[in-house]
Amino acid sequence: MSAEPDLRLYFLLQRAAHRLRTSADRRCVAAAGVTTAQIGALFAVRDAPRQTQQQLARTLGLRESAVTALVGRLTAAGLVAKSPHPREHRAVVLELTEAGERALTAAQPEIDRFNAELRAVVGDDGFGRTAEALRRLAYWEG
Repeated sequence: MSAEPDLRLYFLLQRAAHRLRTSADRRCVAAAGVTTAQIGALFAVRDAPRQTQQQLARTLGLRESAVTALVGRLTAAGLVAKSPHPREHRAVVLELTEAGERALTAAQPEIDRFNAELRAVVGDDGFGRTAEALRRLAYWEG
């Protein structure tokens, strides 16, 4: 059996991810002034307030250096606030600000619209199957 189908699947995943990220970023920036990466971090901070940047990095599956830069942009924009960690003197904890909550609220209708469009493209059954397949791939330890 040829390796071509596997290479093609990887190529298609990369191409789809790029297109989806570009389109979603454009929409979310227009609706709420934030990128999808920033929205992901805002949701994570909202869902688990007072977490450290290290915890946020684990949640998002990113390197700590990438999260440091991301949190820097979010705090500079007033969307996230940092405060000293109660027990770890070098750590800070993160909390969503009112502006961060407003950004999530502003982005939510566009996120819902985008997901509805994706569902229309692949169908209800395909949407669920695709989401499950991508979930398995995201946590695959291959």
